[in-house]
Amino acid sequence: MIPDAYQFQEPERFTVGTVGEPGERTFFIQIRKGSRLVSLSLEKSQVQALAQRLEMMVREIRQSDPTLIIEKLPRDEAPLESPIEEEFRIGVIGLAFDSQSDLIQIDLQAVAENQGSEGSFIEIEAQENQTEVVRIFITPSEAARFSLRAQVVVAAGRAPCPFCGGPIDPRGHLCPRANGYRR
Repeated sequence: MIPDAYQFQEPERFTVGTVGEPGERTFFIQIRKGSRLVSLSLEKSQVQALAQRLEMMVREIRQSDPTLIIEKLPRDEAPLESPIEEEFRIGVIGLAFDSQSDLIQIDLQAVAENQGSEGSFIEIEAQENQTEVVRIFITPSEAARFSLRAQVVVAAGRAPCPFCGGPIDPRGHLCPRANGYRR
């Protein structure tokens, strides 16, 4: 069972943001409900994957139940809330849709200390508090807003090289497709 301190039923804010300059950014997911604020760090690729999957889920929910109203919420353009204190680094992300409550469940599991390069999801109800997990229940409308913001946050980084796709620093980069010449 997940402790109540790590469960958020329809939080007031579920967002993503960064700290640092492009190329050295740390990505965070923040969840706030009342006076509780939880900040979790994760990789840029995890933010991209979560945004894409939530966008797909919202589309699938619309198709499966056209009577469900998914309203367009105002954009969340506010910065991350302070203090930004990392609870843990996210290793595995789990998603599910509960058609009874019409809520999307997101499980954010900490990187296990003995976890290798390939993560495996631990059955949450069976674990004995060995790995921290934050469980969030959000509406499809909130999922769509999160996905939109996540795409904007990811795109705000360094521009990709048109030749190799690698990020270009302000000083340029050594492009492998240009035989090591700076681009």
